[in-house]
Order: sequence, then C-alpha cells, then structure tokens
Amino acid sequence: MESTLPTCTVVRSEEQYRGKQGLQYQMGISAQSTASQGLCLHLNTFLPGARAKAHLHQNHETAIYMLKGAVGMWYGEGLKEHLVVQAGDYLYIPANMPHLPYNLSETEEALAVLSRTDPNEQESVTLLPELDLVHL
Repeated sequence: MESTLPTCTVVRSEEQYRGKQGLQYQMGISAQSTASQGLCLHLNTFLPGARAKAHLHQNHETAIYMLKGAVGMWYGEGLKEHLVVQAGDYLYIPANMPHLPYNLSETEEALAVLSRTDPNEQESVTLLPELDLVHL
C-alpha cells in the first residue's frame, strides 16, 4: 500500500515566471512543486527600474529577506506610507496590506527570498489598479 502522506522534497528549479503583480519569480517551494499546504518560498528578482502593480495578498502574510540591492515600497491605505528595504534586511507584510514595491536602482537588479502563507503564491494576489498611478 502506497503512502499518501507528504514527505521531504528537494526542489531544484530554475523555472521562472512573471506574477500578476508584474515581478519576476523563480519557483521554489509551493503547492505546485511540493505537497506544501501552508506556505510558499520563492526567489524574487527586481530587474533594474522594475515596479510592481499595486496589490495585496488576501488573507496571507508575507516575509521577505533582501539578498541584494534595495527596494522601496509604498504601502497602507492609499499607499501613503513608504519604506526602504536593503540587502540584509527582513520585511514583514501583513495579510490584506496594499503595497507597491519597486527597485530603487535603474542599473542594478535587486534580489529577495520571499515566503508567503499562500501555498499557491499567486492565488491570493488581488490587483489594485486604482492605486497604480498614485506614485509615478
């Protein structure tokens, strides 16, 4: 009888995709690559000058560790708040928090490890087009 219980899984993926929010991701741990039921872990590349679309993640928290570069982020109601996260910084984004991250550099990419409590990663993304033009 074959076991249907989840087991340990090594993922060696170079598969990349562009998320709904317009950023580049390298597939890591997710429901699609493992038996994950509660989290995803991907590599997020911000190309030089890259800017995401305003969005939030319905009912899911996000944790980020910046490996390289610096990213600015507008967040909160009406995207009125701002922060900068640099290499070596950790960033927490609560569930349902509107945000719009962007690469501060026009010449260097930024790289981050991203973890979310959504094992399907893109499923909880809700675009907020009414906020896309707030900070141009």
